[in-house]
Amino acid sequence: MKLSSLIPILRSFDESKAREFYCDFLGFEIDWEHRFEPGTPLYMQVSRDGVALHISEHHGDASPGSTVRIHVDDIDVLHRELSEKQYKYARPGVQEQPWGMREMTVNDPFGNKVIFAQELET
Repeated sequence: MKLSSLIPILRSFDESKAREFYCDFLGFEIDWEHRFEPGTPLYMQVSRDGVALHISEHHGDASPGSTVRIHVDDIDVLHRELSEKQYKYARPGVQEQPWGMREMTVNDPFGNKVIFAQELET
């Protein structure tokens, strides 16, 4: 038996804001979308560089205020990329943490946190 991958589910409340944040700002691409029928809540998968997230408008799928941590190999490149976009609702910075990480925390429009982290070189 082997575990394979982990895909967090993050709660959203507004489809256009979710697309703007996860796709336009963070650079994820939509892999697929699902609705039970027109006019019902959206459930979609977005991914970037092999990291997948599920974004759900369904009540009960996830709690608003969740946090996910995504490890990156060069946080300065990602920080520069996001800063150049001049996203109206977030201008994250990079902080060195005492536990040996450099982190950039970005809050989505629904109260969830996405933490991008890079290990400090020893």
